[in-house]
Amino acid sequence: MIRGSCHCGAVKYEIHGKLLMFAYCHCPDCRKYSGSAFSSVLATEADGFRIVAGEEQLTEYQSSPGKNRFFCGTCGCRMYLRAAHRPDMVFIRAGSLDDDPQMTPQAHYWTSVKAPWYEITDSLPQHPEGFTKK
Repeated sequence: MIRGSCHCGAVKYEIHGKLLMFAYCHCPDCRKYSGSAFSSVLATEADGFRIVAGEEQLTEYQSSPGKNRFFCGTCGCRMYLRAAHRPDMVFIRAGSLDDDPQMTPQAHYWTSVKAPWYEITDSLPQHPEGFTKK
């Protein structure tokens, strides 16, 4: 089990499912939503993800059709994303993890639209578009 929470501690979640990937996403939505050059994202099976405290504190925002982002309504901490085209997955903002997921980022996604002022300097694979589940 892996635990996570928001900055103020009102919202808490647990991951009991399989971790599917850990990556850096450079898409414009993730950049805007994170306020940074990219977002660190951990994907897990939807069936193994659950909110264990503070569900009533969550605020949902539809950033584009079929893509809903959830954040704490008190502290504003970005928590996770649900996408209609991937109903079996939850995309967790890795910064909200309280526990070590026992894996490190595996790749960069959406590098074709990355911030022009950011240079990727590590040796991780770079994908011009999004994550494809295998």
